[in-house]
Amino acid sequence: MTEKCVLIIDDETDIREIIKISLQITKGWKVILASSGRQGLSLAQTHQPDVILLDVTMPGMSGLDTLSQLVQHPLTQTIPVILLTAKIQVSNPNFYIETGAKAVLTKPFDPSLLGDHVERVIR
Repeated sequence: MTEKCVLIIDDETDIREIIKISLQITKGWKVILASSGRQGLSLAQTHQPDVILLDVTMPGMSGLDTLSQLVQHPLTQTIPVILLTAKIQVSNPNFYIETGAKAVLTKPFDPSLLGDHVERVIR
């Protein structure tokens, strides 16, 4: 199996590091970190990761705004995006999927299972 490249876009340093360490240890994947939506858009275009883990709630450019731009850009529109959120839209459970995400992962999550979850989404 080839090494996967994962882009993590999250404004929380601790969350980025937990995800990075989890995916490196459990799967041996390459992990790229972005602390904002704008930085994430740039890195996604440059590195063409296999999957993006994107926080929904971020200052400045929100995760949903970032997702919208990822979906519209020809270089990034085919990259699967997994949204990370502490809040699920209860009134419409498919809300995030309808915006273009391939899956939603709620915080807190189990770091030991994260790699398996990501792997299922990108298969």
